[in-house]
Amino acid sequence: MALVPCQVLRVAILLSYFSILCTYKAIDMPARQTYGGSWKFLTFINLVIQAVFFGICVLSDLSSLLTKGSDNQEQERQLKKLISLRDWMMAVLAFPVGVFVVTMFWSLYIYDREVIYPKLLDNFIPAWLNHGMHTTVLPFILIEMRTTHHQYPSRTCGLATICTFSVGYILWVYWIHQVTGVWVYPLLDHLSPGAKVIFFATVTIILNIFYLLGEVLNNYIWDTQKCMEEGKEKPKVD
Repeated sequence: MALVPCQVLRVAILLSYFSILCTYKAIDMPARQTYGGSWKFLTFINLVIQAVFFGICVLSDLSSLLTKGSDNQEQERQLKKLISLRDWMMAVLAFPVGVFVVTMFWSLYIYDREVIYPKLLDNFIPAWLNHGMHTTVLPFILIEMRTTHHQYPSRTCGLATICTFSVGYILWVYWIHQVTGVWVYPLLDHLSPGAKVIFFATVTIILNIFYLLGEVLNNYIWDTQKCMEEGKEKPKVD
């Protein structure tokens, strides 16, 4: 896809995340008034991750356009750093966390919505906003992966980062329970201490799997495209 359409697409996605975040923050929900506020929910954290990521994408696109044709080496270095940050964030946060939120939310929602998204929330959150938080994240991140090649970090570094994120969030959830006596998600009320350990370990494993899936998918898309381009460049033999 051409550069300009990619830019427009990223700007549109970024604006949609701003709209979702602003609308969500404007809703007066009791859960947001308790300890941790919106930051105790992985959905909200993911929205911030996606917004920051696409913000970096837009910034890198603008920087690329502004430095195009320039011989300024310092600008080139800064652009490379920005692109490296964009690729790193895509690999270790935007893709695995985004895919996890969508798949986990809808899996639990189908199983029993009360354990993840009680019907009471329908009084506060309109359907379109729910889909903006838990559905469109997936096609947006897949579109980004399809339109732009991202350089993944070393597998060890990537997996270590996503594990750190997972453990950090789990500790945050436990801390909130320690302070308030209430679990962030109703599902956790139904699990024994041992089952909680297994559940959180499984969550961490799934996040690691999604990281690997992103790496494989990224390589597959761009290796396939590279082969197609090379095939077109080969001269025809009569």
